[in-house]
Amino acid sequence: MHRLNPRRVHPPSPSLSAVRVLCALVFAMALPACTSVANLVTPYRIDIVQGNVVTREQFQVLKAGMVRAEVRDVLGSPLLSSVFHADRWDYVFTFKRQGQEPQQRKVALFFKGDVLERFEADELPSEAEFVASLDTRRKFDKVPPLEATEAQLKAFQEKNAGAPTPPTPPSPVPGTSYPPLESTR
Repeated sequence: MHRLNPRRVHPPSPSLSAVRVLCALVFAMALPACTSVANLVTPYRIDIVQGNVVTREQFQVLKAGMVRAEVRDVLGSPLLSSVFHADRWDYVFTFKRQGQEPQQRKVALFFKGDVLERFEADELPSEAEFVASLDTRRKFDKVPPLEATEAQLKAFQEKNAGAPTPPTPPSPVPGTSYPPLESTR
């Protein structure tokens, strides 16, 4: 009986080494193709919106002498208001979308007591420009009209002339008294 010597190494057959070389060559040629495909197929990344959107129209409403409550009604609550800088409000907005440059805008308001003294801001977009920057898939040729012409109103009234009118709510019976909704204590 002849036993196989486990220490004995057999030289690779010529066909096996040719297959290895061919596989290495195919792998080397396919590697650049994989990276170009990987650049085309990227994972979805959500849009990141942080802070307060302040438009040019809102900023134009601000006037020196407004009180804090009026400013808050126009711009909303500030993103940053510090205990150490109680007379300063900062509105910061950042918007990050995959494949686009991040947007960042800052607005700083300075108060003296409870009254707006001065304010400064980066270049702010109008409301229409801001909305257009959010929706990059649709291209707007022109802004649709937001008001109907007299002819459009007349055509609408004629079209809906036969439509039933909604019922009017019944009026309360005179002399009826209803209990109060909240108790007065």
